[in-house]
Amino acid sequence: MYDYGECHNCGTRIEERRVKQDLWIKGKLLIVEDVPAGVCPQCGARVVNADVGHRILDIIAHHKEQQKVRTIAVPVFSFSRASA
Repeated sequence: MYDYGECHNCGTRIEERRVKQDLWIKGKLLIVEDVPAGVCPQCGARVVNADVGHRILDIIAHHKEQQKVRTIAVPVFSFSRASA
């Protein structure tokens, strides 16, 4: 387990959790699940250590060759067209 220290935003001790990382690459949404990250339980700030960051970059660089876990459909809404 990695020691993330204290949150740079609020000073609360950061906890390690598994998160989903949403990435927009050339207009397409990619989601990487089960990413080990430090998450602040107070303000929600998230950080990853360098090794995890490099692995995410590798996944992005080779995402077409990676085996997908699944594909999902995501609804899109327009803020300006939404009724109040």
